[in-house]
Amino acid sequence: MPAARFSNPFRPGAGHMPPYLAGRVQETEDFERLLLQDVILENLVLTGLRGVGKTVLLESLKPLAFKSGWFWAGTDLSESTSLSEERMSMRLMTDLAVITSSLVVGTQSKATLGFSASIQTEHKLNFELMLQIYTGTVGLIADKLKAVLEFVWSVLQSMGSKGVIFAYDEAQNMADHAIKDQYPLSLLLDTFQSIQRKGVPFMLALAGLPTLFPKLVEARTYAERMFRVVFLDRLSEADCHEAINRPIRAQQCPVHFTSGAVDEITDYSGGYPYFIQFICREAYDVYIQRIDKSTSPVNLKEITRKLDTDFFAGRWARVTDRQRDLLIVIAHLDSSEREFTVQEIAEESKARFPDRPFSSSHISQMLLKLCEVGLVYKNRHGKYSFAVPLLGRFILRQEANDT
Repeated sequence: MPAARFSNPFRPGAGHMPPYLAGRVQETEDFERLLLQDVILENLVLTGLRGVGKTVLLESLKPLAFKSGWFWAGTDLSESTSLSEERMSMRLMTDLAVITSSLVVGTQSKATLGFSASIQTEHKLNFELMLQIYTGTVGLIADKLKAVLEFVWSVLQSMGSKGVIFAYDEAQNMADHAIKDQYPLSLLLDTFQSIQRKGVPFMLALAGLPTLFPKLVEARTYAERMFRVVFLDRLSEADCHEAINRPIRAQQCPVHFTSGAVDEITDYSGGYPYFIQFICREAYDVYIQRIDKSTSPVNLKEITRKLDTDFFAGRWARVTDRQRDLLIVIAHLDSSEREFTVQEIAEESKARFPDRPFSSSHISQMLLKLCEVGLVYKNRHGKYSFAVPLLGRFILRQEANDT
């Protein structure tokens, strides 16, 4: 088949929908159970490392919500959204107005100049009306926001709506700012907890890195009981095979991976959907441009070099030499792809750097810095994990190149 007629079926990228969403059956079923709630007792948190498919899964849940009679509002959350409580309120009302601005909530007669007839003016549930309610309500910002949300629900309820899902990606960007006396994250939690107790079926669906849920609990301890946390892990071997083979069959691609190549891609990707898409797309692009098409389309050495440059190098450049030494120690741990402790790192550092091992206190301080730059995170059990998938493998490759 001529290369010009062939469309590469694989789509790596930030939140790009893959040609086939492999796995995630249990996670989807968990969300469908949440949609059955008449009174919202649980909201959704989708969490996991980058490249595990949080954005894609969140987007795939939207049609399920529509099918069950729910509205869907939301967007990506940037750091600027949570600079103040006012900005958080404006964000929620702006997103809600997108789905309600065509709804008429009343009409008003206005006499025309010089005529006995009058004009009927419609009032719609748009952002301007919400802002009027917001500014006209006495009290704190939380009181104003609750008044708006409760009014909107009174309108939607009369239409037979099931409720509204407020879906926000990159939700780990939310934060309170005590030094500025601004608590936008707490405002979000307080508002939804309050209106949900009153029977308003507005549900939060937040997606973000593993730092998200600890942030929620730190802001409000009751958040632990407010959310159903779904941690997205790597795909199983069978699901990896489906993610690789299904798009090829569906689009009748001119070349197929051998079973050995599929196993190799599965192993190298670590089960992370982004890496599967990246490797497969690169393999097909290389094959299409290759003059001698009798050779294997999968050259992991070439693909690894491009992946290291595109995905890992920028993050690696942000750490100091001593931080790199610590990361090398962690990468050599048997548990580096799962979780590790300060004590495990300290013991390994004695073997790796006998002349200058890391002390426990020094490790704790450096891990805190690495958490700030997004390479490591601390889970709720006091252990640490890499925040970037397959980072340990990259570090070992860098160490081998430097020796």
